[in-house]
Formats: sequence, structure tokens, C-alpha cells
Amino acid sequence: MTHVSGKQRARLAVALAAAVAVLATACTGGGGAAKDPAAGYASQPAQSGKPKDGGTVTVALTPGLSPNYIYPYPPAAANGTVIARGLMWRSLYRPSGEGDQVADAELSLAEPPAYSADRKTVTIKMKDYKWSDGNPVTAGDVVFSLTLLKAALAESPANWSFYTPGQFPDGVTAKAAAPDTLTLELETAYNPSYLMSMLTLLYVMPSKAWDIDRAGGPHLDYTKPKNATAIYRYLTKESESQSTFATNPLWQVVNGPYRLKSFDPTTGSFSLAPNESYSGPGDSRLDQVDFKAFTSAAAVLNQFKAGNLTVGTLDSSFITQIGALKAKGFNVYGAPAPARFDSLTINFGNTVNGFDKIIAQPYVRQALQRLIDQPGYIAGRGIYNGAGSPNYSTAGSGSPYPPAFGDAPPYPHDPAAAAKLLTDNGWEVVPNGATACVRPGTGPGECGAGIPRGQKISFTLASANTPAYVGARDVAFASAAKKLGVEVKIVTKSLTYMYANYGNTFAPANKNEWAMQDYGPLYLAAGYPSSNTVFNAKGSFNLGGYHDDEVDRLIDASTFGADAGALSAEVTKIAQELPVLFFPTPHTLVVWKDTLSGPQSSFRALLSYLYTPELWYFHA
Repeated sequence: MTHVSGKQRARLAVALAAAVAVLATACTGGGGAAKDPAAGYASQPAQSGKPKDGGTVTVALTPGLSPNYIYPYPPAAANGTVIARGLMWRSLYRPSGEGDQVADAELSLAEPPAYSADRKTVTIKMKDYKWSDGNPVTAGDVVFSLTLLKAALAESPANWSFYTPGQFPDGVTAKAAAPDTLTLELETAYNPSYLMSMLTLLYVMPSKAWDIDRAGGPHLDYTKPKNATAIYRYLTKESESQSTFATNPLWQVVNGPYRLKSFDPTTGSFSLAPNESYSGPGDSRLDQVDFKAFTSAAAVLNQFKAGNLTVGTLDSSFITQIGALKAKGFNVYGAPAPARFDSLTINFGNTVNGFDKIIAQPYVRQALQRLIDQPGYIAGRGIYNGAGSPNYSTAGSGSPYPPAFGDAPPYPHDPAAAAKLLTDNGWEVVPNGATACVRPGTGPGECGAGIPRGQKISFTLASANTPAYVGARDVAFASAAKKLGVEVKIVTKSLTYMYANYGNTFAPANKNEWAMQDYGPLYLAAGYPSSNTVFNAKGSFNLGGYHDDEVDRLIDASTFGADAGALSAEVTKIAQELPVLFFPTPHTLVVWKDTLSGPQSSFRALLSYLYTPELWYFHA
């Protein structure tokens, strides 16, 4: 496999593992929408009912994102998702799914970290968890996991989608000071919240069961790089055999609340049974949890209506179905997911029709942002259907690190102001025609560096074919641009194609195929939505090649500094500089049978595609 191919697949893995959760085209009609659409889903039902033991919960997987891998750290070659990530193997700290915190303290394998004064020594006490084979979960298991992650990255930087060279796990030395005490020595101090976001991605694997390089082979000293590489290669090779996922003894040694009972390699559907040795929170009252794969969101809706699903998510296109779902005995709760933002990603390296020179001008980006009618998109039928929230920053909804401008957008919808920005900077605006540069140059009132007289604004927007609101909002944007004399040529592409081909960090040869792209949502870490890797110059997920020295400095401050306000400063600057154009955030609808209950937080977590069925139960 070539290096470029690995990077391409790494982008897909980012999109999946970070939950760029994309839902397929929805159908409408049926249940009827209230005058206030949110009235049908804004209130979350309280935990209720007397728990009963037993029963099977059937969960709808996100359409098109069926799992095809089982090793907790998938290599870039795995163009899919990991089975039951977090249910069979816990990360050191369990992601919270809440906008005000990074990790769920109760569901994590360890107590909160303790830091030295210089933040370069981190001490972590392990909780009393056990592996399903009876061995304790120890600090040595964490060292083993970090060692194998480093072995993977030594083979290729594309082998972990959250990796930026020079950052975690580079410069991190892990030691087991005692079976229950982990010490991390850091060459560079990190912001504690940022480091926690990385530790929520550190899945803990069984060192005593997996420190082998062949079935029945001797146990190896994984601290030796040669052995660590051999172990990594063996485990990832075994993970390519989908037909043996449920029978391979390797994958039955788990520390999470469930073990794999069956897996269908044809569809990606799978079943989990309780791990009887699980020692963490939750009564695990259910007998079984079945995850069903789907190719379309419409099929998910139909299976809900047929009574064949217990729980799952739907996108905002299904708001008109809330009444019908409730009539069938389902609860429906909806909200924007934490740390999610939707945007048009800009390609600053696209040279077609001088786009790179044009889009480098801040006033052009500001004018284009002013064409996006966020309140209109939300309220309008056919785009968000009332199920969305305005958003003008990378912080997302309910973040403890909001931008300085609060809820007042820096560039609100105003087509007249957009036209004035262009005319004030050397352009003749021709509504529904071809706006052109008439005052070239770099002085006040001129078009800017590299923009010749007569230059027009025309570019290609790659639009994902699912979900439905993506195409609808892109058409609305292109229509508004046309009224300003700007030509936006929409090209519809499959998500798989976009993930593999549209990113200057891994597919630079394709940079002139797209000037903007809309692939749906991007999720940053809940509780600490840093844009590290996304908008810094060396970021591995900086798809459009954006570069601003001040933004780089602010991202470094939020990543490595101790100032609690650094992330708000970063969020504010990015919103003002517009490395992307911001869309409203669609709401995700969480649907579950009204005979199923559990903590409210466990159902809110489904907004971030975090499953905790060990906390659920059926009731009469």
C-alpha cells in the first residue's frame, strides 16, 4: 500500500472514529410536525420504571458505517469502523459525550490524573477492573497499549488517525510504577484537558494475553521494539479475518462490559453478550445487545415503525416522523451533538480560476459567510425543517469555551453587506451575472495580491450525496452566490470518494478537483474542542491547507499551555478568520422504545454515538 493511500484511508478513519457520523438520505411525511418543531423532541424523558432482568436490545448502526475491524487501533488500511469500540475494550478514560467535560469519571478505568508543578509528570491510579480471563487491569496493560501504538506509528504515521508528528504519543514515556500506578513522563507539557482528550483515545489492551506474535507462541518482552512490532503485526493481521472475529480466543479477552457473541462479515451486523467478569459500573441486566447494519436511514425508520429496533439515531430530516414514532411506542429526544460543527471546507491550495488568490482575501471569505442564511436554513422546509441550531464557531453547542462574541455572529447573513465588501475592495458586482475585479492591486480598495483585472469568482463545491440536508444547504448557498455574481458549481460525490480523495494533506494531486467541500459534520473532542490537527499548518487533518501564524500560536497555546482561557481565544480567532464557512448544526434525533430506560446521560451520549447498554434495562 502506498503512503498516499494510507493517508487517504486515515481520513476515513478520522471521520468514522471521531464520529463524523453521516446519515443517509431521509424520507418525510407521516407523523406531522408541530408549529414549533423542537417541541416534539426537546424534552428528554426521565429514567423510569422498575428494572427487569433479561431481554435483547436491538440497536441501529449508523447507515453506511458498518464495522469491519476488531483490533482497538485500526490501521489506515481498514476503511471502516471498529466493532463495539469502548464496549469490549475500554479506553483509559471513557469519553463523556457531554459538552462540559472530556471524560466520564465514573465509567473510566482510572482516577483523574495528578500533575507535577511543571505538568511534565502525570500520575494515574488505576481502578479495580478485571479482564474476562480473571487477570487485573493494570498500569502495565496501559504501557503495553501505548507501546503498541508507537510501534504502529513507527511503521506508518497513517496507522493512527489522531496522530500529528511530534505530538502525543511522541515524547511520552509510560511506566508502571506499581500494578495500580501509571506514570507518564512528557517531554513537552500539555494542557491537561487536551491530554485528557488524547487519553480518551488510548484503548487498554490485555498485555498478558496479547504479548505474542503467533497463536500459541511464547510471551514476548514488548518493551523491545522488535517484539512490539511483531506483536502489532500479528494482532492487526488477525483483525483482518472477519470470519473468525467471534471465535478467535484473542478477541474474547476483554475489560469492558461486553464480549463479542457473533459477527456477520457480509453485513457488519453483530451481537454482544455480557462480560460476566466485568467489574465496572452498570448492572448489565440485558441478555444480549444486537447491532444491526443498514445502508440507508430510510430503512432504519422503516424498521423502527415495524417494531424491529429498540434504539438508534435519525437525522433532522426525520422531524416530521416524530409523531408516528411516538405513536408506535418510542421516545424521541433531539439536540445538537457536543463539539460538532458543520461547515464548507475551503481549499486554499486550489489554483483553478485563481481561486487560491481570491479566497486568501479575508474580505472574500467574510462576504461568502454573509450569504449563508443560518436562521433561514433552519426554519426552511427541505433543509433543516426546524431541527437545527445556529453555530458560528468550532466550539459547538454548550461548550465551556465559547467564542468571545457569544451568540452574536461576527458575519451575520446580509447579502447587501456581502456585495459592499466586494465593491469596497475593487470588484464590480453583477447580480446574476459575473462579478469581476476592476481595481487590481494590493492597496486600499483594490482586489488583492495575485488577482488580475477581469478576474471572475467561479469555483467547484463538492457536495456529499448523503444526508439530504447537505445537498439542500449547498444548493441554497450556490443560489445566494449566484445573486452576487459568484458562480458555484456543485459536484455531488459519494462520501467514500470524498474521504479518500479530497484532502491536501494526503491527496495533494487532487487539490484542483475541489475548491470547497461539504461532507457533513466534524466532531472535535467533547469538553475540549481544540482544532489541533484541523486548522494548524502542520495538522494531519488540515484538508484545505489553511495557514495563519496567529491561529497556529493560539492552537499551540490551547494544546500545550495551562491557561484555561486559551481555547476560547482560539475558537474566537478561527471564527473571525474563517478557514471554513459555518453552517447551522442539524439536530440528531435519538429514538428508543419506551419500555427501555436508564440514566438520561446514557441516552444523551447517543448524540455522540457512545453506547452504554450496561446501564439500560427493560421495565413494564
